[in-house]
Amino acid sequence: MSDHSFEASPPTLRAPGSESSHKSGAPKAGSLPPGLVCLRDGLFFDTTLPVPELLMAVGQVFAAQDYFVGLHYAVFLKVLYNVGPPLANVAEGARLVHFAARVARFEPNRRALYRPVRVEDGVAEYLFEERELRGADVADPERVTRLDFDEFVAEMWRQGVRFGIDAPLVEAAIALGRAGKVGVARRLEVVQGRDAMITNLQDMNRSYVPRQLANGRLDLLSFKSHSPRVRRHARLLKKTPGAEGFPGYELSGQMLAPTHCHDLELAKLAGLGTAVESRRDGEFLIATQDGYMNVDPASGLVSVDAKIVSYDGVSNRTTGNLQLSAEYEEFGEVQELRRVEGGDITIHGDVFGIINSRGGKVLLHRNVIGGSVQNADGDIEVKGIASGAVLQTKSGTVFVERAESCIISGSRVLIGHASNCEIIADEVQVELAEGCAIAGRRIDIDGAGPRKQIDMLVFALVPDMAGFNDKVAEIENKAAELGQAAIRCHQEIDRINHLPEVRNYQLLSEKLRKQELVLSPDQVPQFQKMAAAAAAELKTAGRLWYEIQQMDVKKTQLLDQVSDTMRERRTAAGQSRCYLRNVNGETLVRSMIFDVQGGPVYDKAPKDIKATLRGSKTSAKAIFSGSSGALDWVFDAS
Repeated sequence: MSDHSFEASPPTLRAPGSESSHKSGAPKAGSLPPGLVCLRDGLFFDTTLPVPELLMAVGQVFAAQDYFVGLHYAVFLKVLYNVGPPLANVAEGARLVHFAARVARFEPNRRALYRPVRVEDGVAEYLFEERELRGADVADPERVTRLDFDEFVAEMWRQGVRFGIDAPLVEAAIALGRAGKVGVARRLEVVQGRDAMITNLQDMNRSYVPRQLANGRLDLLSFKSHSPRVRRHARLLKKTPGAEGFPGYELSGQMLAPTHCHDLELAKLAGLGTAVESRRDGEFLIATQDGYMNVDPASGLVSVDAKIVSYDGVSNRTTGNLQLSAEYEEFGEVQELRRVEGGDITIHGDVFGIINSRGGKVLLHRNVIGGSVQNADGDIEVKGIASGAVLQTKSGTVFVERAESCIISGSRVLIGHASNCEIIADEVQVELAEGCAIAGRRIDIDGAGPRKQIDMLVFALVPDMAGFNDKVAEIENKAAELGQAAIRCHQEIDRINHLPEVRNYQLLSEKLRKQELVLSPDQVPQFQKMAAAAAAELKTAGRLWYEIQQMDVKKTQLLDQVSDTMRERRTAAGQSRCYLRNVNGETLVRSMIFDVQGGPVYDKAPKDIKATLRGSKTSAKAIFSGSSGALDWVFDAS
């Protein structure tokens, strides 16, 4: 069709001589509503107009007691509701779509042939029966009683059934002329869309099988596996694209909209150590490094890291006891009696169980209640409260904001507020100590005092000077013995030098060396005889001189050891200091002697630390006793 034919004036709605009376609001004779175009070869929809305007145009035709002759019902539904397969012989994006031959008058005597339709639960039922048209002179009697599909569509529209007529079924029922109820139209159910989905390609389920020990026995408190380890380039997640749904329609033509299809961006789930990769068989999230796969439950981010991250806590239900080779981060709680062994351990929840680290840092973001934290080589930090807990590190710093009824030991201990605690370390710094027993080589306390009926005890650790003194005395005795031995060697050498055969040989040898004498050939055998007689004694004298030299070297070394020991003594003594800035209540400060050579004084079992600090110390030397004032004490080793 040309644009010129589309813009031409449309013909009248009906043939000459037909009735021209219309209901109010219906199109007038000689015109078609906008959206409908009448051309020489039939009626067309103008698809450049919106669908609601086309529906309005069709409604106006039916409201004017007219109907479409030669209606292509499939085309009719496709244009108005976009249901059904693509239209044959209609180019995509065509402006005009043929759907009927013409418009004709729906005569009242013909409308009387059609019964009311019954609609229930999305199904329209119609009772087909033969009816006689009365009061009219009709040339074709069969036409009087036979229904017409085109009229049927118009009548159903008037009765509210504007969608879903089963055209083949209705046409067959009309052609057969059999009486009976027929479901002439059905609601089109909505087809819901499918959201995009993410499929996990890694087995994230823990194995709850008990872990088998090296001796073949089963550890009923530990599980076989805890966290999945993945290799580089491993596929972690796969995205399944979503599918848009299809709208449904009520018989009234009201659209039933499908739910919105939600898409997912796989890139938004890519965390550390992962990347998105599109391949022929789909879109995947892959690992870019070897490590452990972790999923953040809050953000959904998937990461692959050398660290194991858990959000479920450590309990007999979730993980059992853990023995880990990698860095570990737990966002849940560590329940009572449960054990976590590893290195570089971070816990975000409360700890009621046992943490045992072989090294690195143990960081606890919340509280330690009745639990135990030990680190063989590294720091321990508790950002919350430690109550009734044991905190020990063999080489590192223990930092606690607040500690109550705890046993704490380490090379260095830093506490904000400590009450009723036993603390021992090389260096102890406490802002406020109440009712504690504290021992250290360097003690710095801002405020100290008792707590209720619990005494405040401070023990300044001082090295055992007797050990240094005994060592110095032992070395000096060895040096003196060497001196006496050297004197005896000198005396023996003097005795040998005064022997006649030795003295005569030495005098003659000296003159020969100075060329004061010259031996004749006859005198040489006699000189050789003198040398042979003195040889044994001279050899002994030479050996004694060598021993004297060795004794001098050893004596020098021993004197150097004395100097080193005295230096160590001064260094050890200078490290012992106790500083109390403000004493608030009865506080007792005593010295406590320890063996420097016996290893770290704080490396003891908890029960031994408690017994040492709370036991009787009547033999210890008192440094300070009072309920007020301050103390700045430095150990004097003199």
